[in-house]
Amino acid sequence: MRPNNELLRQAIDAAIEGGQAIMTIYNDPAFDAQVSIKSDNSPVTIADKRAHEVIAKALAKPAKGWKTVFPMMSEEGSHAAYEERKAVSTYWLVDPLDGTKEFLKRNGEFTVNIALIDNGKPVLGVVYVPVTGVVYFGCKEMGAYKSEIDDKKQFKIRPQRLPFLDLKHNRHYTVMTSRSHLSDETLVYLDQVRAKHHDMVTIQSGSSLKICLVAEGLADEYPRLGPTMEWDTAAAHAVIKEANGTMTDYKTGETLLYNKEDLHNPWFLAKA
Repeated sequence: MRPNNELLRQAIDAAIEGGQAIMTIYNDPAFDAQVSIKSDNSPVTIADKRAHEVIAKALAKPAKGWKTVFPMMSEEGSHAAYEERKAVSTYWLVDPLDGTKEFLKRNGEFTVNIALIDNGKPVLGVVYVPVTGVVYFGCKEMGAYKSEIDDKKQFKIRPQRLPFLDLKHNRHYTVMTSRSHLSDETLVYLDQVRAKHHDMVTIQSGSSLKICLVAEGLADEYPRLGPTMEWDTAAAHAVIKEANGTMTDYKTGETLLYNKEDLHNPWFLAKA
C-alpha cells in the first residue's frame, strides 16, 4: 500500500496526544510514576498505560478520506496469537512510551513511536519526543523529515528533509550507543569499529532517538547487540529507511521484518 498525508497526519496527531498524556504525569510535582515490572523485567508506568489508551482511541477511527480502520498492536496491549496475526497484512505498531527507564530518570530521552506496517515492512513512522516537541517522521515515497510541534499540534517550523548532509562534514566517525542497555558484545563491536575509524566517537542516548539521530546525520551508525521488540524499532525504521539509511540483521545483513512469529528483533545495525 501507499500511505498518504491523511494517514501521516493521523499518526502524528495520535503521537502528540499520547505525548501530552505522558507529560501530564511527567510534569506532576509529585511525579508518582507508579512503576510495575513486566514479565521480561522491564518497567512500565501509569504514563505508558495512559498513552496507550489515548493512542488507541485516536487510531480507532479512519483517517480523513479513508474507510479502513487498521488494527493496532501496542506494547501495552494484548497480542493475538501468530496464527491470527499472520493473516493481518496492514496494522499500526505502537510503543506508547519508548524509553521508560529514561522517563524514570527524567532526562527527556523518551519517545512515542507509531508505525504503519504493510506486509512485514514499515511504510510510515512517527517518532515524537514529548519533552522537546521534536517529531521525526518518514513515509513511503515521501521521504523523512524533522520538525517541532506546538501545543496546538501545528508545526512550529517547516519540516526539514533528512538527512542533514551538512552535519556529516568535518566531524569524527560517530556511533550511537544506548544510555541504559550497553552490552558486552556492543563494547567488542565498538573496538572493531575503532580499529577501522581511529577518530571514532560515541554518543549515548535513550529510546528510538538513537536511530533518528543516525537518520538525521548526527551519527554514522547504531549497533544494537541486545534484545529489542518490534514496537521498539518500527517507527524509527520507517524514518531511517526514507532517509536512505538501513536497518539490518547484524548476522545476516537482511532488512528487519515485522509481524514475525517471535516479536523479538534480532541484533541489528542502523546505518546512515
